[in-house]
Amino acid sequence: MPTTTTATHATGAIVQRVTPPLRLRDYRLLACDMDSTLINIECVDEIAAAVGRKAQVAAITEAAMRGEIADYKESLRQRVALLRGVTVAQMEAIYTERLRINPGAQRLIDAAHAAGLATLLVSGGFTFFSDRVKARLGIRFARSNVLEIEGGRLTGRMVDQTWGDICDGAEKRRALLELASLMGITPEQTIAMGDGANDLPMMGAAGLSVAYHAKPAVRAQADIAINEGGLDRLLDVFG
Repeated sequence: MPTTTTATHATGAIVQRVTPPLRLRDYRLLACDMDSTLINIECVDEIAAAVGRKAQVAAITEAAMRGEIADYKESLRQRVALLRGVTVAQMEAIYTERLRINPGAQRLIDAAHAAGLATLLVSGGFTFFSDRVKARLGIRFARSNVLEIEGGRLTGRMVDQTWGDICDGAEKRRALLELASLMGITPEQTIAMGDGANDLPMMGAAGLSVAYHAKPAVRAQADIAINEGGLDRLLDVFG
């Protein structure tokens, strides 16, 4: 695996803290966050906009992503409670009108598959969106949260799942390591990519960590930081 250094890639788009050349085929699993990484929005903020609470929810989201809220689970519960009353039709509109796949995402996923890597979408967001993003990009595995719906409207609660109640930073890390174990590979053979503080646990467990247009605290701890361009800029560092 790579040794530590500090350099800037010739494209100017990627700041590296590892020594090239790297080989994509040396890794076996790529795990990616969804909101503001694979897609252009924070879904919880956009859902809140449907009931006029976007500013209130976005402020909590931003503080959580900067790492200023220690209890991510509680911050997510607070935000989801503010979503009560949003209809399924309104969430459908968010998906079709607001959600966009970030530039380079499809090329990155396709390249990972071509090199023999498995792919994992792991998100503190919601299955309503993550299941569709997984299918669109051809990602093979996913882990995220389930919003409770009754009578076609959100109740302001999430549904407990067999593996736990909320997909937070600790669960992202666990999902990465669990899938690696099932694949019979080591954590050093994994890549983890994200933008917020709740991505740091899985990024810290991976053999290669990548910050994508990330918060300063995340960039500071990542092996590679993509500050310009699309997700496929990561491919520039691989020989």
